[in-house]
Amino acid sequence: MMKRREFISLIGGAATWPLSARAQQPAMPVVGYLISRGPDDAAHLAAAFRRGLRDADFIDGQNVKIEYRWGGGRFDSLKGMAEELCRVPVAVLAATGGEPAVLAAKAATSTIPIVFAMSSDPMKLGLAASYNRPGGNATGMSILNTTLEPKRLGLLRELVPGATAIGVLVNPNFPPAAGQVSDVENAARAIGVHVQVFRANDERDIDVAFENTAQQGISALAVAGSPFFDTRRSRIVALAAQHSVPTMYHFREYAAAGGLMSYGIDIVEVHRQVGLYVGQILKGAKPADLPIMLPTKFELVINLKTAKALDVKISDNLLSLADEVIE
Repeated sequence: MMKRREFISLIGGAATWPLSARAQQPAMPVVGYLISRGPDDAAHLAAAFRRGLRDADFIDGQNVKIEYRWGGGRFDSLKGMAEELCRVPVAVLAATGGEPAVLAAKAATSTIPIVFAMSSDPMKLGLAASYNRPGGNATGMSILNTTLEPKRLGLLRELVPGATAIGVLVNPNFPPAAGQVSDVENAARAIGVHVQVFRANDERDIDVAFENTAQQGISALAVAGSPFFDTRRSRIVALAAQHSVPTMYHFREYAAAGGLMSYGIDIVEVHRQVGLYVGQILKGAKPADLPIMLPTKFELVINLKTAKALDVKISDNLLSLADEVIE
């Protein structure tokens, strides 16, 4: 039987173990997840990100740790969050939810690998030298969401073919906002429709936009892509119903929440791909060599229940184009 003094001596000697043990058992890598949206409206996107990591053989809490930072639609908070994650430090920083999070990550580090998801051209923002070989510390997916505003306008015009005026709700604090407005106005001129632009920085602005749409007899409204709107999608969908405004959205989650119609990329799959790229980098891949991905799937979703409530007739052509019909 071991004597008490011998046992204490053995425990004391164990104090030297961690120095050698650490060489044999590397610390669990930490991944930063920075998103412009909030945990309530984007939990499904975080879950998709974890699925992507799992597809790359990384499971949160087992062989990787995820540090989450949520902007909640408040873009001014993202800079500090990105800097905080870099101080952890994280092995890889995922920046999603559009340009505000990506630009915050870019400003925070030029060395930690960044995997992004955003609408803008990454080369114009100085994030990459090319799509095939980014060349720096950042890669990811350019989701083209804001470039689809003209397509959404055309679909909305088909929904209300007699429309002479269509409203567009834009968040001016979102970096691509000016381009969104320009694209929509150019598309509107091409099809002979007047566009009324409503700008919203806060919830009161959103309320006023829907009130003015109804009061001015504007036939329909398109909600331009912005994480600020995404964090408030329930409120926006409710206002569209309250004011009986046929409204087009950019992500399926709006139509699933009761919105009339959406057209855009599969944002859930985008976040899975971001997680997959993070996993590849954890395994040794360099962001400089990982091509920037582009979406291959676009989905038109129509909510027939909402159309009936709004007394809006969906044409046979629109129904034939729909990838999903919610009844």
